[in-house]
Amino acid sequence: MKKSKRKGKSHSTRPITTISKWVKYTPEEVESLVVELAKKGIPPSQIGIILRDQYGIPLVRQITGKRICEILEERKLLPAIPEDLNNLIKRASRARRHLEEHPKDMSSKRGLQLIESKINRLAKYYISIGRLPSDWKYVPEKVSILSK
Repeated sequence: MKKSKRKGKSHSTRPITTISKWVKYTPEEVESLVVELAKKGIPPSQIGIILRDQYGIPLVRQITGKRICEILEERKLLPAIPEDLNNLIKRASRARRHLEEHPKDMSSKRGLQLIESKINRLAKYYISIGRLPSDWKYVPEKVSILSK
């Protein structure tokens, strides 16, 4: 039996690239909504989902010409550690806590190694583009103390 090389088409599609006529928000209003949601402590990925679902704004970049992170960076509201890196660090601390209770769980130990390698690769990328300081280093012992 021949195995097909095609991939499935089951995924969401982006809205069309022009600004829809039914969007009634100006770029200034959208930026103020983004800033307001960020001040409430909502991460950038969740801001986009809230704007889509509650306000009917398909894409912030179409209306404002800037990404959500760019808007937050202009207003000095961007978190010190990028959201994806922060989520990986939280996952690693949970896995570390699990391994303290279950030291013989080798599959979790392997999972922790994979998570930490992702953290190091992502940190290397963010350091290279200047998003993190050049002396930033992931230290698991400090993170696990802070997350308890």
